[in-house]
Amino acid sequence: MRARKGAIAALPVAACLALAACSSSSSSTTPSSSSSSTPAAAASVPSLSISDLTNNFAAMAGLKSLAALGKGNVAAILPDTVSSARYTEFDAPYLSEALAAAGLSPTQFTVQNAQGSDATELADAQEAITKGASVLIMDPLDSGVGAQIESYAKSHGVKVIDYDRLTLGGSRQYYVSFNNVEVGTLLGNGLVSCISAEHISKPNVLVMRGAPTDNNATLFAQGYDAVLASYFANHTYVDVGTPPGTWTPDVAETEFQQEFTAHKNINALLSPNDENAAPIIQYLQRQGIKPDTFPVTGQDATLVGLQNILAGYQCGTVYKPIFEEAQAAVALAMYVRAGKTPPAALVNGQTKDSVSNVEVPSVLLTPEWVTSSNMASTVIADNFVPAQQLCVAQYATDCKTAGINV
Repeated sequence: MRARKGAIAALPVAACLALAACSSSSSSTTPSSSSSSTPAAAASVPSLSISDLTNNFAAMAGLKSLAALGKGNVAAILPDTVSSARYTEFDAPYLSEALAAAGLSPTQFTVQNAQGSDATELADAQEAITKGASVLIMDPLDSGVGAQIESYAKSHGVKVIDYDRLTLGGSRQYYVSFNNVEVGTLLGNGLVSCISAEHISKPNVLVMRGAPTDNNATLFAQGYDAVLASYFANHTYVDVGTPPGTWTPDVAETEFQQEFTAHKNINALLSPNDENAAPIIQYLQRQGIKPDTFPVTGQDATLVGLQNILAGYQCGTVYKPIFEEAQAAVALAMYVRAGKTPPAALVNGQTKDSVSNVEVPSVLLTPEWVTSSNMASTVIADNFVPAQQLCVAQYATDCKTAGINV
């Protein structure tokens, strides 16, 4: 299996303003109990780089000395199972694998899912703290509940690492995510490439968004809006509309149907993720749309998204190697739990919290645009989605065409 490298250069302040993907108070840059300055103490702190975060999780074993130093449990709390299949298929098992590989016993960590409920996410966090969690890895449903959780954690001496999504106005110590504006840029450029490849002569584009309560959705839109702006301005493309936005697939389908009913000339779709795209693609198939004639984008490299790409109904997806993100979050948790400062080779950037007006120490990873042409060398090579799972039934021939061997 090939080693994935997700490092990007530490971001300057101007870039951080654009990457407002997570929040933290400036006073929380370093854990309250920092490592000793003596050479012996410094030598005892393991080093870790983003480039070490491969899909075999081997780097996590190097953190076992931190597990012995630290106290308390680590609780990871994910937001839902509807907005993306990634939380069930990837994040939960990867977080569990990384926590175990880093030296924590099954009684020292938990991975939970709030099932789309703010009240449940808050209750899960409070329960975890009551049961001895000293560090939370938390992906907030929205910034409101995220800020509540972080305020509660802070009052109980518990550190928080924001995972994937920003908590605006929060008080976490660190943030782990992909460069979310770059995710949106890949979506926008991907759609442009697809429109050209599929020879759409008069593109009438519907631009859809994720939930307005998710700051990541805002950042994605910043990226693809910037790409598409010039095409709309010079009338190369027609901007048909922009529905309100959601991460609920059936709601996304309803939004699309309403627009498509009103504007039958829609012939290209900017969908912000695979889960939203899937029911829309099924709807288009029922309308008689043929493969490679109606460009649709996506994100997360899910099984359904990849199969839609192979079949010609989705033109690409933004691949985010979640095994990197999970390991980065766990590594930060292990350093923080042991009262040590994470190395600069891991914490490679700063992110602006536009509400708290502070810079948050961040691990920012690099996404990648995936089509049928590079699927074999990316998601398949990483075993992110096994070829045996992808290349079933009618997709077997498509896999061979794409150079994917089962």
